[in-house]
Amino acid sequence: MYGTRPTRPVQQVPVSTRPVRWAAGPLPWLTAVALLFAAVQLAFVVPGSGLSWDETVYVSQVGGNAPAAYFSAPRARGISYLVAPVAALTTSTTAVRTYLALLSAAALFGALRIWRTVLPTPVLAGAGALFAALWPTLFYGPAAMPNLWCALGSLAATGWTVRTLRGASRPAETTGAASAVALVALMRPADGFWLALPLMFAAVLVPGRRRPGLGAALVGGLVVGCAPWTAEAFAHYGGPVARFHRAGEIQGGLGWNFAVDDHLRALAGRTLCRPCDIGWESPATAVWWVALPLLTTGGIVAARRAGRGPVALLATATGVSTAVPYLFLVEYAAPRFLLPAYALLAVPVAEYLTHLFARGQRARRRVGTVVPALLLAAHLGVQFSALSHVIRTSHATGARFAAVAGALNGMGVRAPCVVSGDDAVPIAYYAGCASRQTGGHDASITPEALRDLARHVPVAVLVTGGAAPPVTRGSHVVPLPKGRAHLLPGPAVDRARGGPL
Repeated sequence: MYGTRPTRPVQQVPVSTRPVRWAAGPLPWLTAVALLFAAVQLAFVVPGSGLSWDETVYVSQVGGNAPAAYFSAPRARGISYLVAPVAALTTSTTAVRTYLALLSAAALFGALRIWRTVLPTPVLAGAGALFAALWPTLFYGPAAMPNLWCALGSLAATGWTVRTLRGASRPAETTGAASAVALVALMRPADGFWLALPLMFAAVLVPGRRRPGLGAALVGGLVVGCAPWTAEAFAHYGGPVARFHRAGEIQGGLGWNFAVDDHLRALAGRTLCRPCDIGWESPATAVWWVALPLLTTGGIVAARRAGRGPVALLATATGVSTAVPYLFLVEYAAPRFLLPAYALLAVPVAEYLTHLFARGQRARRRVGTVVPALLLAAHLGVQFSALSHVIRTSHATGARFAAVAGALNGMGVRAPCVVSGDDAVPIAYYAGCASRQTGGHDASITPEALRDLARHVPVAVLVTGGAAPPVTRGSHVVPLPKGRAHLLPGPAVDRARGGPL
């Protein structure tokens, strides 16, 4: 099933359709895709960007601008390990962003290169370009978030698995597949499970191509990648099962939740849609998403005719598997959740588009190449329009966090200090303070302990609207941009009133 590709006699290929322009092999084309991916990130995404809420949690664990934020049950430390070499040395967000942009481009090149013995150059380069041009891919390339790394790890793991099933017997293929699964599990354990599941089935069930050693290696990679999360589960939650249940509570409860329509709406430029009760603001941003199943099906058919059907099928099955929990088990949407699926489904889509262009050239009909080219151009225009919107929104949010943090610093809430309340996690990071919450998903301190802490270091409780929590009793209230700060009795109030410290 995964045997070598059938070859056709040379005389059957018309001279006009020989792929002369790809004669140099895939590496120059993959290099060009990776360089363009890095260039767009560095030119448009990195400049002027700040860290988002989640990013401040991950970066603060290994350095950065503030003490480590509370690390809740659903999170895993893979992305913190990844940014540690830079975050431990500098508080510069630009440095972290630049490092991740370059690293993600190199990782994209490496993940695609694994497929070079499996896919022809046009399909391989096309798949890389299609994935790299999506606005979630570009936006999260320089972000301290785990999802793009799950996507690149999924692409690599599937590539190594395909190579093994096609007859490669070197240890490198098995080791590569296990290592890639471990990387994904280190970033997000659940993503590692949904990635490994179809790959393990393929390794042990494909008739005539069973690789029990590969299946065992994939299981081993999953276990190794989940080890830090599991160790923390025993240390702080009473075991993996208890941590899993707590993670489900924080995510709104894991179970049957039809979120397909939520993801459609989120593609308009929302990094998080929770609750996703908004209208469909820009249907054009989801046209490609609606067409994705049709393009994928066409790619499987085209790949089968070219002798690569099993490859396209495994890429599709694995991509669908990684999407299942986010489409049907989680009650909210974020475009970054589906990045692993997009990376893998880009393979059959590229098969189909390459087939369309080749057929148009053979038929000598300009419409066969011009129409797909125009559709691709329109698709790129939609992606970059959405990317521009997301960048503007992200910059505005970061500027608001920085303004509030600056105001807190100006009223004497400086390190060592503590911030609690609304948006406390990112604002505390920007202000150089620790963040502590007395309730909710990030609860890490009691109200009494917070008031006692205020006797020793400045403590501010942020309120954006409505009544203040009871912990703010006797506090000094100071207006802030879009809200107010309640300075608890102690050094913070003394500094704000100009009294003794």
